[in-house]
Amino acid sequence: MATAPLSSMTAVAPLQQGGGDALRPNIILFMVDDMGWQDTSVPFWNKRTPLNNTYETPNMERLASEGMLFTQAYASPISSPSRCSLMTGANAARHRVTNWTLRRNESTDLDDDVVATPDWNVNGIVQTDHLQTGIADNGNAVEHAFACTSFVELLRKNGYHTIHVGKAHWGAEGTPGERPEHFGFNVNIAGHAAGGPATYLSEQNYGHDSLGRAISPMATPDLERYWGSGTFLTEALTQEAIRTLDQWKVQRIQTNAPFYLYMSHYAVHIPIDRDMRYYQKYVDKGLSAKEAAYASLIEGMDTSLGELLDWLDRNGEAQNTIVIFMSDNGGYATGSYYRDEPLYTQNAPLRSGKGSLLEGGIREPMIVRWPGKVKPNSRCDKYLLIEDYYPTLLEMGGIKKFDVPQTIDGRSFMPLLAESGDPSRGRSLIWNYPNVWGNEGPGISLNCAIRRGAWKLIYNYKTHEKELYNIETDISEEHNLAGQYPRLVRKLSRELSQKLRKMNAQRPYVKATGLPCPWPDEVK
Repeated sequence: MATAPLSSMTAVAPLQQGGGDALRPNIILFMVDDMGWQDTSVPFWNKRTPLNNTYETPNMERLASEGMLFTQAYASPISSPSRCSLMTGANAARHRVTNWTLRRNESTDLDDDVVATPDWNVNGIVQTDHLQTGIADNGNAVEHAFACTSFVELLRKNGYHTIHVGKAHWGAEGTPGERPEHFGFNVNIAGHAAGGPATYLSEQNYGHDSLGRAISPMATPDLERYWGSGTFLTEALTQEAIRTLDQWKVQRIQTNAPFYLYMSHYAVHIPIDRDMRYYQKYVDKGLSAKEAAYASLIEGMDTSLGELLDWLDRNGEAQNTIVIFMSDNGGYATGSYYRDEPLYTQNAPLRSGKGSLLEGGIREPMIVRWPGKVKPNSRCDKYLLIEDYYPTLLEMGGIKKFDVPQTIDGRSFMPLLAESGDPSRGRSLIWNYPNVWGNEGPGISLNCAIRRGAWKLIYNYKTHEKELYNIETDISEEHNLAGQYPRLVRKLSRELSQKLRKMNAQRPYVKATGLPCPWPDEVK
């Protein structure tokens, strides 16, 4: 664990929020890995579904009753692109970390017989300032990486005590970007290059052998005190977060520093290990062993949320703390080793899941609680994209003006929280995934997409197929209307292509010719 002691921080005068007398709020961003839109007892649709009745997430229900539920919050289809957009405010098409990262200078793309994937930023993102174009690494700039100033660094420079617990997945192993400390975190617990855990089980030392050596690049660091204790990984991370918050509380009087906690769980990413605190309950409810294990991961995550909410209540911090719940991509729905068949139905009524540009891969559960600012038990049906978190979190922290080297594509969703406007009115959301993921399924790999109003167009670089859906009337994307609305297809193809070109986005290449695959507006 890397830690900068609170006592070493400079005390700062509290900024004012909107001209009021309140101190700047604490912020908790509670990020879940691979959690689908329906992996909860909270209905994010206009009706309850069988999945809502299967899972038990009472603390999500609690949070939703006290805050605002977002029904159309979007992310990228894969972890690293989403998390890099969160940290940079840039769309994945712009920062070019379009697939998941792991080892330095190594692509995680699988091979395709027809097309070759582009030379994307396989090393992720790196921290810099406005005078640099890269970050020094033994005297050399990191290649195949996107240089940025993270919002966390800006929060830290403006007096926030910044805490990272859990998954990072912003930079490849062996690059500065693998370490959360390099992005402005005062404290880092368990964050490194890996995008998932080797195991959730302390009996297996979270992926280490008896000598303490990592037996997998996915081995979770910094948790030696829990080895062999029977503590599930989700609970160990929660205990570490609470221990760190207790330390912050002791020093709060001297430092006057609010905290930003990024509680970034590895759950519910594979491997789907059984959280035995909850597993048997779901077996007794009639779920298969696979699905009961998955449900136990979900409820364990929800318990973590409740323990953090309880800490805020117990310590008198609830009224001055913003709590945001979000997932980084859709639920896992492509592998029968971990999920029951039929596949691609695990996020119903949404189609497909993680890795897909269909709704099941990119629509996420999101809730925001902000006492005194956000109306309890409220609901927002406007859409937003994960890069919007960057300006929003800074605005929450009283930082509205900042100078960073990267282009910020995100728009603050503060007006949505205040119910005072719609920053996405007339806005199109853009996705670009010119890569080949490890699993196959509907809407997965080698594609790009645009959402404008009710309409969504998906274009496949390899097959040149175009799919057009009215999301408001066909949330399951069962009816491809491209043949019925050719003018709309051309219009959206043109806008999508123009935005991708403007962002200097990448596309695959045809192996036989060496030429890039055509943009959407180059195909009828």
